[in-house]
Amino acid sequence: MNMFLNDEDEEYHKTLSKFERMLKTNKVIFFDSEEFEDIVLHYLDSGRLLLAKKALKLALEQHPKSTGLKLIQVEIYITENKLEAAEKLVNELLEFEPQNDEIYIQKSNIYSKQGDHQQAIELLKIALEHTEDIADLYNLIGMEYLFMDELELAKTNFIKCLEQDLDDQSALYNIVYCFEFLDQFDEAIVFLQQYVNNRPYAEIAWHQIGRLHYILKNYSSAAQAFEFATYIDEFFVGAYVELAKTYEKLKEYELAIENYQQALDLEDATSYALLRMGKCYNKLKNNKLAIEYYYKAIHEDPLLDKGWLAVTNFYLKEKNFTKALKYINEALQIDNKNAKYWKKYATINRKLNNWEGAVFGYRMAVENGDTRLDTWLFWIDILIFSTQYKMAIDTLLLACEYYPDNDEIEYRLASMHFILNKTIRAKFHLVNALKLNFNNHLIIAHLSTDVWNMDVVQKTIEKYNIV
Repeated sequence: MNMFLNDEDEEYHKTLSKFERMLKTNKVIFFDSEEFEDIVLHYLDSGRLLLAKKALKLALEQHPKSTGLKLIQVEIYITENKLEAAEKLVNELLEFEPQNDEIYIQKSNIYSKQGDHQQAIELLKIALEHTEDIADLYNLIGMEYLFMDELELAKTNFIKCLEQDLDDQSALYNIVYCFEFLDQFDEAIVFLQQYVNNRPYAEIAWHQIGRLHYILKNYSSAAQAFEFATYIDEFFVGAYVELAKTYEKLKEYELAIENYQQALDLEDATSYALLRMGKCYNKLKNNKLAIEYYYKAIHEDPLLDKGWLAVTNFYLKEKNFTKALKYINEALQIDNKNAKYWKKYATINRKLNNWEGAVFGYRMAVENGDTRLDTWLFWIDILIFSTQYKMAIDTLLLACEYYPDNDEIEYRLASMHFILNKTIRAKFHLVNALKLNFNNHLIIAHLSTDVWNMDVVQKTIEKYNIV
């Protein structure tokens, strides 16, 4: 037995031990109804439903008239989705105890489970008239309104809950959630400021104030609020991390590093904090410590794709493209559906003159959702550079579906068709391009001097030169 257990805890553990001993010996031992309630709820809370049901059966044999035990039976029926049985039993209980708030709460649970949240609320309002736990009832009503997407009404009831119990952190979080969902960020800050006027040492409230200011990009105010949270609770890891993120936004990188380090000192190393420290050192142009912390981050979490990307970018900046390719491949092993990673892969291969790899990378970037014009054009220009003209045309036609009237695409289509001696089509696209943007006609010269020097090309350009 733990020497630090209080008398109540010790008695509770003795009761559980006595019950489990009874099960092993099959010797019936008497427990009062409250002891049985504790036993059954213990098994329910720990997910051991069969044991809970067995204990409840024995409990009802010893205490067949116990309302508390029958209410637990209702709870089990609801858990098992036996709603008809639950409703029948709860209605029987109501006949004998019409002023028992717990019965109305369980009946409201049945209606809630059936999706009738309005009726559940009506029952909870009746329970409010018969309860001493007013805060809990307002919280339950708030949750029902959340299920109905009635955020204003949910917020109102969570606020009533908090007014009854100023230390109810769950209600506080729910209130902030409602404010955020309703895009009432300024109103949320005003509410929380009023709250901390009454509870100046409520670190959770200060943390939420900081988070809301951060969302609104009020970084100085956010930093101040997060600092208050850390002053109140020097072990508040989340507040140190948020404070560090805020200092990054303020470009106070040394202060950011200090706070990430404080978070690391309080708990086991987290890859996120290590990665952010690396980025801060990178901003401070301390390359040695930047790469050291990037490596620490991926050592801590080898599946941190953003860590591998940070290392990739570090070596790209150093123009060490071979190492950059190695590390972007690691990121792609983790997330091969990330268009940003495929584009980075393509860029690195382009730097290494690996045209096949570059083409593949740009194609995969597009297939995974990067349909920006520059991605298409990088892909197409490499196809042109590597004389894959037919494939370049096919890719240009695909790009046309996204950019139907784009001169840069039209100039490339014209050039490709001229190279393939498809003069009529080539001239059609050249005219389109010149009409769309005459000033970009030198694209043809960059793509092919042979095409640029063709008489038909020069005459067509001259015809549309209206300067």
